[in-house]
Amino acid sequence: MGPIKEKAQILIIEDEPAIAELIALTLREFDAQIEKTFSAEQAIFLLQNKSYDLILADWMLPGLQGIDLVTAVKNKNRDQLILMITAKADPDSIVRGLEAGADDYVSKPFDPRVLAARVKNLLRRKQAEPQAQQVLGSTEVVELDGLKYDYGRVEVTLKQNPIHLTPSEFKLLGFLLKSQGRVLTRDQLIDLIQGEDVSVTGRTIDTHVFALRKKLLEWAEHIETIRGVGYRVNYSI
Repeated sequence: MGPIKEKAQILIIEDEPAIAELIALTLREFDAQIEKTFSAEQAIFLLQNKSYDLILADWMLPGLQGIDLVTAVKNKNRDQLILMITAKADPDSIVRGLEAGADDYVSKPFDPRVLAARVKNLLRRKQAEPQAQQVLGSTEVVELDGLKYDYGRVEVTLKQNPIHLTPSEFKLLGFLLKSQGRVLTRDQLIDLIQGEDVSVTGRTIDTHVFALRKKLLEWAEHIETIRGVGYRVNYSI
């Protein structure tokens, strides 16, 4: 996984100071700006004046419960990333937390390495969103060696013949073309393609590239595999 490039703003909501400090220590590797608060009510006050890239919230808090906080925050801002950390680890509680809007769920006692990996995954997703929106919201048309990629119409043609791509294949090709010959790692492509209803792994990316190459025929020579890293579109062929 690549490093987090920008300093993330993270809010920890945990009423046990020792656990809050353990979470903060676990997140030191991200060089993030971390704030801690001990109740949902305090968190709501902070959220009125500041935005955070990620919120880590306990379920069992004094006063307003963490799950109610998740629901309230998501109702106002569905894009706010929230990771729940709680001792309520039974399947019914996990389902309730996710249905309330939590983006991920870590049970106590937690392994700091697992928590760090979950946080890294959510922050990478956050960083990928602007680039993904730039591609998906673009009206640009890119033409290269007989291929025409129309972002606005969501159409791809090769020598004026339509190429029928799945949504994931269309996004993958669009991101590669937008990279202007730069290599995109598998992790970057995972973050860019993954959506609310799409779960993507490195192997999934390889499968999409394989399918793309079959559909793009001889043009597929432009899609280069950079062994052990990822893929790029070669503009010099």
